[in-house]
Amino acid sequence: MGGVDTRDGSNLIFAQEPGDFARSYLLSLFTSLVSRFTFPFRLNLLSNLFRSSLGKKYTMAVSGLVMFLFVIGHLAGNLQIFIGREVINRYGNFLQTNPEVLWPVRCFMVLMLVLHIWSASKLSIENKAARPAGYSVYRPIGSTYASRTMLMSGLIVFVFIIYHLLHYTVQVKAINLTGEDFAGKGFQDEGVHDIYKMMVVGFSNPWVSAFYVLGIALLSLHLSHGASSMFQTMGWKNDAWRSFLDNAARVVAWLIFLGYISIPVAILCGFVK
Repeated sequence: MGGVDTRDGSNLIFAQEPGDFARSYLLSLFTSLVSRFTFPFRLNLLSNLFRSSLGKKYTMAVSGLVMFLFVIGHLAGNLQIFIGREVINRYGNFLQTNPEVLWPVRCFMVLMLVLHIWSASKLSIENKAARPAGYSVYRPIGSTYASRTMLMSGLIVFVFIIYHLLHYTVQVKAINLTGEDFAGKGFQDEGVHDIYKMMVVGFSNPWVSAFYVLGIALLSLHLSHGASSMFQTMGWKNDAWRSFLDNAARVVAWLIFLGYISIPVAILCGFVK
């Protein structure tokens, strides 16, 4: 026997079959209980993530992993300069003409950078607070130079990133040290921004290239220990895999360094012109 259609929304619930009404009521009750008990759990989980030392370590590890992958992807895009002007200009034009892809990625990467700097700074402050008295004689045991200079190298890398963005992304004329306007008509190739020419002109200045090499060196040093620490935080480093993961982090960091500096070196040596 079907329910009676009363055409009245206020009485619709009474027009349902008893079985349908019971199922609707139980579903509503279950949904309410789930929301009531899981919402505080989600809030506590989020609160612990940003307040506990372990949560900050996970935040730093995950944000670092995202930026690590971005560095590799950015390198793959930049290395297209060796294939030719048309290829890298097409790559740059794709990014510039698809803001719905470009800007969400940019905003997400800024968020990752902010979280990474915040978590690293908070952990550094907490570590110093836990040991208010410094060592009378500091003898590092079992630590690498990269691990001992993580905070300093990270801050210098941050300055380098700001300069790099102003140089090639924002294209501020005053800091490229060439006197050229990278956003001007002289850097257009058939209606497309001539990224190939911009990179060649930009890296033709030895001081710019030297600072770029220094920045990439510090970035690679930072990544070599950062990747190793990430493996440790995520619980992937055990006695069987520790040596392999540490060596893999160093090898990848070296490859990133060599890949990035190959561009200014090739330009200064006249191989790319």
